[in-house]
Amino acid sequence: MAATVFEILQQQLVPAAGPATLSHGVLVFVLAPSDLTPTVRRLRDEFGFDIFLDVTAVDWIGQTERFEVVYHFYSTVHKQRVRLKLRVSEADPSVDSLVPLYGSAGFMERECHDMYGIRFPGNGDMRPILLYEGFVGHPLRKDYPKQQEQPLVPYRI
Repeated sequence: MAATVFEILQQQLVPAAGPATLSHGVLVFVLAPSDLTPTVRRLRDEFGFDIFLDVTAVDWIGQTERFEVVYHFYSTVHKQRVRLKLRVSEADPSVDSLVPLYGSAGFMERECHDMYGIRFPGNGDMRPILLYEGFVGHPLRKDYPKQQEQPLVPYRI
């Protein structure tokens, strides 16, 4: 019987990513931030994960590595999804951009930056995409004050 894509990924990505888990039918790898780009390049080039679906974050306020950055990929060849997770600190919430590998990452990284303040060195366009210029803070962080008033900005026509 031929090995499934999950079995192949578990065998071949373990040295870089560590053991994988299965969550809701999706293979999940936990990486160090420095392993992200080489792992994603392998997923794309060797294993056929040709669609970058999303990047988001989870705020684990109070933990040393406060933010968990979560990536989702899809293979049109294998009809499977893969999730990559990595942790970054509040002091340096940055992860290398995936724009050189997937052009669509630019927009998703901008959204993650707007909402959580995660920086993506290598993304040349980090203008706000969901918020307006001048918005103060990152509204999906757990310490963002719900009642905070934002500065008024003039409406441009």
